[in-house]
Amino acid sequence: ATRGAPPVLYVQGDVTALRQPQLAVVGSRRPTPAGCRIGREFAAALARAGLVITSGMAWGIDAAGHEGALEAGGTTIAVFGCGLAHRYPQENSALAERILRRGALVSEFPPWEAPRRQNFPRRNRVISGLALGTLVVEAAAESGSLITAHFAADQGREVFAVPGSVRNPLSRGCHQLIREGAHLVETPAQVLEEISFHQENQQIMQNPQVPALDKEYEMLLDALGFEPVTFDTLAARSGLSGESIASMLLILELQGRVAPYPGGRYGRINSD
Repeated sequence: ATRGAPPVLYVQGDVTALRQPQLAVVGSRRPTPAGCRIGREFAAALARAGLVITSGMAWGIDAAGHEGALEAGGTTIAVFGCGLAHRYPQENSALAERILRRGALVSEFPPWEAPRRQNFPRRNRVISGLALGTLVVEAAAESGSLITAHFAADQGREVFAVPGSVRNPLSRGCHQLIREGAHLVETPAQVLEEISFHQENQQIMQNPQVPALDKEYEMLLDALGFEPVTFDTLAARSGLSGESIASMLLILELQGRVAPYPGGRYGRINSD
């Protein structure tokens, strides 16, 4: 059992989701547009690989993680810092209803418990405790997401951090975690590798097949070439959505057809 686990969890939605392998995605409540995109893309790719995406339903990276999982057709869990009779923040009420259809809402607090500031750091141990690891995308030096990461480390879970510009204040928390021993990750495949994720649909990782007539894969491979290019260049060349590119790159990387390079670039490593 996880140390400090609550005696009871209240659940709305699919309770079986709690027994599935999970990855927590957390970060700044006020991320940059690039940070939001990264959180969304990581969540989408990891959801397609079979992981449930767990987060805290807050603005920013939390919401991006939930949305990425939903857009990928995956499952996501939102851990509340209040009772489940409340929808907090109210702006995410519609997102909560979407999560209910494809996952679960979870709280350790009785249903009518109102949102209280002191309860939100406390619920972070539930987010980290449910998951195999915690991924932090953009966090200031005093970000609450660092609390989740430290809970994860104390619970014996893996901690992952996405690095950023030294000029971006929202990179400081992630860089601090990396200095403390968190895994520096630039691709979803690196997360999967570190947690040694295996499950029923692990054929995606062991023997993924790119359909011979799948136009989107052909478009992406044509856009890649053998000289490393950036994600933005891939999107411009292929005309594909960011979510589609992220998930296809993950599969191609696991196949050994594509490799990540410094600076967020990708390149082909063998021909068809």
